[in-house]
Amino acid sequence: MYTCGSSFTGILSRVYTCVPGTWRWMLGVSGVPAVVQFILMLFLPESPRWLYMKNEKSEAIAVLSKIYDPDRLEVEVDLLSAALEEETLSKNSVKYTDVFKSKEIRLAFLAGAGLQAFQQFTGINTVMYYSPTIVQMAGFTSNKLALLLSLIVAGMNAIGTVLGIILIDRFGRRRLALTSLFGVVLSLIVLSGAFFLQSSQSFSEICEAYFLNGGCKRGSGWFAIAGLVLYIAFFSPGMGPVPWAVNSEIYPGTYRGVCGGMSATVNWVSNLIVAQSFLSIAAAVGTASTVLILVGVAVIAIFFVLAFVPETKGLSFEQVERLWKERAWGSGYETESLLENGSNRNGI
Repeated sequence: MYTCGSSFTGILSRVYTCVPGTWRWMLGVSGVPAVVQFILMLFLPESPRWLYMKNEKSEAIAVLSKIYDPDRLEVEVDLLSAALEEETLSKNSVKYTDVFKSKEIRLAFLAGAGLQAFQQFTGINTVMYYSPTIVQMAGFTSNKLALLLSLIVAGMNAIGTVLGIILIDRFGRRRLALTSLFGVVLSLIVLSGAFFLQSSQSFSEICEAYFLNGGCKRGSGWFAIAGLVLYIAFFSPGMGPVPWAVNSEIYPGTYRGVCGGMSATVNWVSNLIVAQSFLSIAAAVGTASTVLILVGVAVIAIFFVLAFVPETKGLSFEQVERLWKERAWGSGYETESLLENGSNRNGI
């Protein structure tokens, strides 16, 4: 026997629990991608970098030959060899704490980790988690239809991410992120307005006076759907892929693994904070005000990108490294290597 609550969270609960067996299908279907990924990974070759580190150079070259033509292959092998030699010489001296000892690396990590944090604090997973609730606000009382429409929203997110992959090298990471954030601010304002209309007693009285059969409620519900669609349309091509792309480009090779892992940790810790706090904040100040808080965070994110995130489109790793040196020390920085630079200034 299944029971359905009538509280704020009960709206979401009804979508998932009022149909017997629904939750079992939800859990079961989520295992399908894992099985598909497992099967496909059986055919995935080892990383050329890893093979080269294990002195299996012929296997590494065989993998690279599937990617590059013969003219380019020799160059890539030489670059791989040089990069691994440099990492071998310095890997014992690089620690997590070294990220904060070098000014160049601090600036790079601030940009990368900041983008990861703002990706979550602008509310993407909150919107995705509660999209069935927003759909039901539109007057779609059918649980199946609400789920179907929320799946369409998730599909839009996937399509938007693919669009972002196409646009990111045409428009640049910084411009795409800023455009995305401006759209996020607009759409969250629309979404907050829809929640405000839903909770406004005076608005409900006007509706009762001039309309029949809940016409205003459905109208404000469609307003919420419009905000949701706009949000996904703007977020997914920009703030979806850009933080991950930027984090793969802004760190020197010596620090790339450490800083990339740390920034990804920032992303998931931020996700945990948002997911755990959303309902409590909504219960305390109201859903409309909670969404307005996300608007404020998105505005701060715009200024953050303008101040701290450089454009890395078309730049080599060496050019990006030089860019951080210029930001840290000005155009007259010393020409020593980045690791030596940070070591000498901090007495390591």
